[in-house]
Amino acid sequence: MIVRSISRRWRGPGGYHQLLAIAIPLILSTGAWSVQHFVDRMFLAWYSPEAIAASMPAGILCFAVISLFMGTASYVSTFVAQYYGAGRFHRIGPSIWQGIYVSIFGGVVILALIPFAGAIFDFVGHIPAVRQLEKEYFQILCLGGGFVIASAAISGFFSGLGRSWPIMWVNCAATCLNLVLDYALIFGNWGLPEMGIRGAGYATVIASIFSVAFFLFLISRKGYNKSYNTLAGWRLEKGLFRRLLYFGFPSGIQFFLDISGFTVFILIIGRLGMGSLAASNIAFNISTLAFMPMIGCGIAISVLVGQYLGKELPHLAQKSVYSGFHIAFIYMAGIAILYLFVPAMFIRPFFALADPDSFKEIYDLSVILLRFVAIYSVFDAMNIVFSSAIKGAGDTRFVMYTLAVMTLFMMILPTYFAVIVLGYGLMICWLFALVYIMCLGLLFFLRFRSGKWKGMRVIERRLDISRIAD
Repeated sequence: MIVRSISRRWRGPGGYHQLLAIAIPLILSTGAWSVQHFVDRMFLAWYSPEAIAASMPAGILCFAVISLFMGTASYVSTFVAQYYGAGRFHRIGPSIWQGIYVSIFGGVVILALIPFAGAIFDFVGHIPAVRQLEKEYFQILCLGGGFVIASAAISGFFSGLGRSWPIMWVNCAATCLNLVLDYALIFGNWGLPEMGIRGAGYATVIASIFSVAFFLFLISRKGYNKSYNTLAGWRLEKGLFRRLLYFGFPSGIQFFLDISGFTVFILIIGRLGMGSLAASNIAFNISTLAFMPMIGCGIAISVLVGQYLGKELPHLAQKSVYSGFHIAFIYMAGIAILYLFVPAMFIRPFFALADPDSFKEIYDLSVILLRFVAIYSVFDAMNIVFSSAIKGAGDTRFVMYTLAVMTLFMMILPTYFAVIVLGYGLMICWLFALVYIMCLGLLFFLRFRSGKWKGMRVIERRLDISRIAD
């Protein structure tokens, strides 16, 4: 009976096969991104303890700012999915360009943060050796912020159509370029200067520029322009731009709050010393091996929800979500078992070429922290799947408000008082992070079960258009 049930779920609309056809390239794409960051941090761990300690606070702080605009611009994929499902292909190209305009504005804002890097990390108060590296790495990453946002907007064209293979090829090519440049610029190989953490930053910026150029080349093809107005729809449309901000900006806020919560979490942990900070950086980077591929699954779920709601088939949208949850849960549970029973398999690469004496404490702490990661990974599957589902319908404000309240009152404030006021150590901080993720997963699941998302749309309804014509 179980085999028959799986067979029925595999076939047909909203089943495993349809979901995986979209999700696999996205999983490989986001998986390539996580491998890039894993290897990037591994190289920095080989380079020096200060470099690996500085990389996470500076990197995640820059990404937190980028995420505000990236979450808004990437919501283009939901517009594309719903327009595609409704058969209104001529509106797809203009949707993409509104996201590109968001990326231009976001890039300018991020560049404006460069002069304030010193003051920001002086305020954070990490040890001087780490603080200087944080400042330099942050400033370099800010140079590429607009390109990261633009890539997210343009990739929304392909993901919204359910054609996710081009995204995989672009991101894998950019990842390979980044890793080659990392090896060359961090250590000074092949006659290039040894730049340490600054080399890692420049490698990331160059790869981001390459990614945007590749995506622009793809969408400028004649067939895409003819079918979807990918070039002809370049104008700023105030109505469409406002609608993208109305639905997309809460998604950007949600993304920003999620990343910001962990940014503040990492910055506070930095007050406990370089060992705690480096171990937390390593544990979080290992967790991306599980987390980032599931982002790809979440995008696929969001796309199918958008397409089926555009076709006015909410029951198939719901079926798609549960298909995604089954796959995500099995994957996350398998990774969690590996974290618990063979943690050394994930941690040892960080110490392969490092000084054993200087990393002994960091290694031991990393093993313990991976146990927290193993537990919250399963609940993170619920978080990703069900938040992606309701965002694919347009329920972005609930996600935003939930993240705002939970991040502040269940992670940031408890961690601050535990470390700064009460003087507790690393484990209580990670306990707060664990409870936070568990509660988020349950709340998004309950919101999905309520069914309110089934009546939501981000595109104009046909009835609304006819009334305007009258």
